[in-house]
Amino acid sequence: MRSSATVYAVANQKGGVAKTTTVLSVAAALAERGQAVLVVDLDPQADLTFSLGYDPDSIDPTVHDVLVGRAPLQKTILQHDEMDIAPANIDLAGAEVVLLTRTGREYALRYELEPLADSYDAILIDCPPSLGVLTLNALTAADRVLIPVQCETLSHRGVSQLLETIVDIQRLTNRELEIAGFVATMFDGRTRHSRAVLADVQSRYDLRLVGVPVRKSVRFAEAPHDGRSILAAGSQPRGADAYRVIAAELAGIEVEPAWRQHAGEALR
Repeated sequence: MRSSATVYAVANQKGGVAKTTTVLSVAAALAERGQAVLVVDLDPQADLTFSLGYDPDSIDPTVHDVLVGRAPLQKTILQHDEMDIAPANIDLAGAEVVLLTRTGREYALRYELEPLADSYDAILIDCPPSLGVLTLNALTAADRVLIPVQCETLSHRGVSQLLETIVDIQRLTNRELEIAGFVATMFDGRTRHSRAVLADVQSRYDLRLVGVPVRKSVRFAEAPHDGRSILAAGSQPRGADAYRVIAAELAGIEVEPAWRQHAGEALR
């Protein structure tokens, strides 16, 4: 019998840090392991929905309909070859306004996920690049927070604010919330700068690096046009194995030495 799913909120209010790529790649890596995985697109830009080959403008119902009380989350779920997805579109931006008028607005997503917990091993929520009501919903619904951080100048601006918000969530709406750590994205091991940013994030915020850094590759940007994750592509960059290592570590699964060795080449 499957135990209740572990819910991950993948959050960072700074855009362009490979948040959606991290959700998609970790979910695909877990699915490769035979886990039942649901991803929830909580970003009005709907990049996660698009990345799995769906046209956000043609989908009905979506997560927006769930949060405004028009449909249960179960009714929105689409079954992709790699994972299930609760999709979004631009209408989700309007849900922020509606939720602000609701009592218990931070709990809306949590209530919808609870009936699905026994159907999945893992649920990953792609948060918007802000600390608004949608992100607060994700943090209130989650068991663990995963923070993607780009290994470039000023990439970790705002991390301290996110960590302060997490403390508030732990105090007010979700006492069980844990920080899984951070994912180092767009890492270039050839530069001192990437290494310095990586070390700075670890020391400044006392955050644990999950797995190994994800090496920068143009193939991550190309994969969404095929409607699948980079892990399902025929030719895979080193970053693909990095995400396999990250997913395995999150799930407490022993990593194959070849994957760790290949992924770890990003550090050299």
